Order: sequence, then structure tokens, then C-alpha cells
Amino acid sequence: MSGIFGVVSKGDCAKALFYGTDYHSHLGTEFGGMAVLGEDFTRQIHNISQTQFKSKFYEDSRRMKGNKGIGVISASEEQPMYLKSKFGPFCIVTNGFIENAEELVRDLLKKGASFSEFSKDNVNATELIAKLITQEDDLVTGIEKMFDVIEGSCSLLILNRDGIYAARDRFGYTPLIIGKFREDWAITSETCAFPNNDFETVKFLQPGEIILLNEKGMTQKKPGHETNQICAFLWVYTGFPASTYEGINVEMTRERCGRSLAKRDKDIKVDVVSGVPDSGVGHAIGYAIESGKPYRRPLVKYTPGYGRSYTPPSQETRDLVARMKLVPVKEIIEGNRIVVCEDSIVRGTQLKNFTVKKLWDNGAKEVHARPACPPLMFPCRFNLSTRSINELVARRAIRSLEGRDIDDVSEYIDHRSEKYKSMVDWITKDLEVTTLRYQTVEDMISAIGMPKEKLCLYCWTGKCPNREKRGSQDKDKKAFASAMTR
Repeated sequence: MSGIFGVVSKGDCAKALFYGTDYHSHLGTEFGGMAVLGEDFTRQIHNISQTQFKSKFYEDSRRMKGNKGIGVISASEEQPMYLKSKFGPFCIVTNGFIENAEELVRDLLKKGASFSEFSKDNVNATELIAKLITQEDDLVTGIEKMFDVIEGSCSLLILNRDGIYAARDRFGYTPLIIGKFREDWAITSETCAFPNNDFETVKFLQPGEIILLNEKGMTQKKPGHETNQICAFLWVYTGFPASTYEGINVEMTRERCGRSLAKRDKDIKVDVVSGVPDSGVGHAIGYAIESGKPYRRPLVKYTPGYGRSYTPPSQETRDLVARMKLVPVKEIIEGNRIVVCEDSIVRGTQLKNFTVKKLWDNGAKEVHARPACPPLMFPCRFNLSTRSINELVARRAIRSLEGRDIDDVSEYIDHRSEKYKSMVDWITKDLEVTTLRYQTVEDMISAIGMPKEKLCLYCWTGKCPNREKRGSQDKDKKAFASAMTR
């Protein structure tokens, strides 16, 4: 998971690039990077795992000089990459996940390519994308051919003398949005980077579309298409509340999710509605509006130095962040029946050990967990998040109930089935909550407000309609088997 940002300015671009990139800090915890092109390229990458992007890059941004640049916040890879190629030098940043990376690397090595950058003992995915692109005679053709061979997703920005090339992945799993301020142009993963930098949204890139931004303006190099399967998790969890994708705002979607949860809760009585900070707050506000119960903060996030507990790569770090960032308010908790709205339940360990436990320890009378999406059943195929089926609490429940791992979990996905109810009962006991009710797929889709066929719902349903159209069923089966062994 990464966030990418680029800007082309009539004057110096470094300040807008610095602040625009910083507005993607919720998307990554490992590396940050910026590249600016003036008389020559200036590039800087820092490890931000123990500090904030702003503190690492402030001085760099004051030294960088140029009228166009790209930046990235990355959860796993050192970016931007700089390459000298047959069509000139360029810098590149990417967002996505290349599922068939090992296969592609082997093919390139056979052709004589070499790789210099590694991330956690694997080839840096951004370098891989760059090497794939340079197999062709020009950037646009290279991007198109790269889209043809990768399995997974990749949106990217390329900075060279022409300007900034921006390409959204073929099925639109991740967004790219163009903004304009006077004669300056910007491109972003998150529209929350625009308002305070004075940019206004002018275009949402279509899947597969390639555009060029430079001093002359915006030029379409390749049109996109209507086939879209954008990640639904952007609205439920990943995205920043002020961001908008495909014209649909994140915060408003979360409020609608919360309203849907409350509508299904007519049979319980509660005193307090709360949300796990930060991404559970919008859902909780919607729940409070619909239920008429007060929204309060029994758990308060201590912001400085503590980001998302989901994004760090190690379980130890995730647990530390989860433990330290939420501070209980006993005066609100004690003696109350509390609804806890959460964006999702992935592994379940953090919700149980560092949220629910704090409520019980401080005298909660009842704790009702309300995740804003259905049970996660499959690891993400298109971005770097949950990589193993074995991590998922729903899969642990199924394994316990069945006595083994099973391939066909369709009955557990159907919220009307008895097996689904048994799974939820198991998770309820495991989390040690009074009640647990998940959002249904239908209510989540309704809250987002896009047609089902335009959303990626793979982590809940295991279905990839667009990939199946490309004849990928066999690859889906292989990926499932691989995920079971990770």
C-alpha cells in the first residue's frame, strides 16, 4: 500500500510536492521519497518507520529546486527509483502489488536484465515495473505492455523531461485524480492532498488511462475504459475521510455504513456509541445519528508518533502501536453498555487485546462490536495488506468449526446461512464481546453507492470477475493454494 503525488508548476514545485506527499502518510509507514526535476534530477529517500515524513523531508524540500516532481509514501519499498534508459533518464513511483513478480523477474533475468534494489529479500517492485517498461521503445508503449503482463495492480507516476506521466492500473483498483490551481497541475492518490494546497479536482483517471502533465497542461496519451473494479476497502478503511474517489466521499460513505449497522440493531439497548480511532469514527457517527444514542469517546487516540496499527509489517510492531495509541477514559466507560464501531476485523487480536480488553478493564457493562464490512475471507490480491489466509480470524473460526482448512467457504460468506451464524458466534466468543454483528456485503455496497460490478470485493467474496474475463481462473486457484501455505 502506497500513496503517490506529483506536481507540475510554473515556478518551484518543492513546497507543494512536500505537503502533497505528506497528505498520504496514512497509507504507509516504512519509506518516503521525493524526486524533483530542474536542471537535473534531485532525489531523496528516507526510512520513516520511526518518525514522520514531515520531519525527515522538511530540509530536503527546501534544498530541492525544480518545477516538476513526484513523491511517495510507501509501506514496503524504497522509492522513487531512478533509471537511465534508452528513452532517457526518469524517476518512477508506484502503488500496487505484483502477484506474479517472481515469474516476471525470472523472465527478465533470462533476457539479460539485472536488479539492484531489494525489499525484504525480494526485488523492489517499483524497479521491476521500471524494467518492464524499458523493454519497449517508448514510455507509453512500455506502460501498456507492462499492464498486459502483470497480475495484480499498478498505478504509477513517471517523471522525465517531458513532464509527469500518470497511469492508472488497468482495472482501476487504486485511484488517481488530477487537480489544477491556476496554471499548476497535480496528480494524487488522495484528494485530501488538494484543498490546503489550493488545487481543485478536475479529473478522475479512468482505468488503464495514461496522461501527461507538463507546462503546456494535460494531454491524454492513451484513453481509459469503463471497466472498473476499484477497491471497496478505500471507503471502509484505507482512505482519508476528506478524500473522494470516483466522486464519492469517504466520510459520507462511512456515515452511511454506520447508519446501516444501526438499522440492524433494533433489538439491543446501549448507552454509548463509539468508534475505534481513527477510521472507525465515521462509522460510529453514522450509527449514533441513526440510533439516536450519544457518540462519545471511551478510547482516545494519542496521535503523535502512533499511526495505523494495520500497516506496519511486523506483528510485534502492530501490537505495540495498537497498545500504546489508545488511551481509555474510565469516566465514560464505567457502567455503560457500549457499541464499538470498527472499520473491519482482520486478525482480531488487536480489537480483543487492545480495545475490548481496555473497555472491560475500565468497567464497561456490555461491549457490542460492529465492523463496517463483512468478514474478511481472502488475502488481498491487488495491494500490500493481508498476505495470508491463516491471519484472518474468520478463517481461524472456520478451521475450528470444520476441524480442517476447506477450499469452499461459500456457505460461510452467505450471511443468511447457519454456517455463517456459527462462524460469527465463534468469533464473538474469541473476541470476548457481548455481541458481534458484521456489515453485509449488500449494505456495504449500498453505502458506497457504486454498482457492485464496479467494485473489487475479492477479500470478502473471493471473486475477481475482471480477472476471470482474462482467463485467470487457474491462476486464482493457484494463488489460493499458495496463500493457504503462507
